[in-house]
Amino acid sequence: MIPTSYPDASEMARLTARMLLEIKAVHFNAAEPFTLSSGLPSPTYIDCRKLISFPRIRTTLMDFLTVTVMRNAGFEAFDNIAGGETAGMPFGALVAERMALPMTYVRKKPKGYGKNARIEGVMTEGQRVLLVEDLTTDGGSKLSFVDAIRETGATCAHTAVIFYYDIFPETEKTLGDHGVTLHHLCTWWDVLAEAKASGAFDATTLSGVEAFLNDPRGWQAARS
Repeated sequence: MIPTSYPDASEMARLTARMLLEIKAVHFNAAEPFTLSSGLPSPTYIDCRKLISFPRIRTTLMDFLTVTVMRNAGFEAFDNIAGGETAGMPFGALVAERMALPMTYVRKKPKGYGKNARIEGVMTEGQRVLLVEDLTTDGGSKLSFVDAIRETGATCAHTAVIFYYDIFPETEKTLGDHGVTLHHLCTWWDVLAEAKASGAFDATTLSGVEAFLNDPRGWQAARS
């Protein structure tokens, strides 16, 4: 069933943050920072992949993501839903099911044998494709997926994620310059607000995280 009647964006953001905290997908540790894929330190880490193991939360968030995209982009805006390898694949499938659209997925790189394809499934010239992923940090990783989609002759002007860091000012410009609009459910600011309201972490930890969110590059530079 296609969801159409859901809370406004701010309430969906609050509830999404609450669910991520409930399943312990959110990790804060300013004293012993995590190392991101970029090699830089961070006192925050989020694991959206855990969502697939929680059916009630998974269902609710996929409804939220679907209705967010339809409200923002249009109810008949897409012909194909593409999940990015690998975290975006289950979410892409779930959104495609709700929107009654074909699902495909995009490899990070050609598989190196057979047809050497990056697109799996059927994607055809002229189709309007929505790229679905679990999260985005600075938007850079989405561009390769978008380019692979466009190489088929399809178009890709939108990407949807559950979680958007929203702490690097260049993100939406990076995507926008590539002709891509970002849709998301919640950000670190939503998670921080819900963590404070629920007492999910102690005050010292939250203070350290807030310092990072307000100046992530400076925070990282001081610890690299």
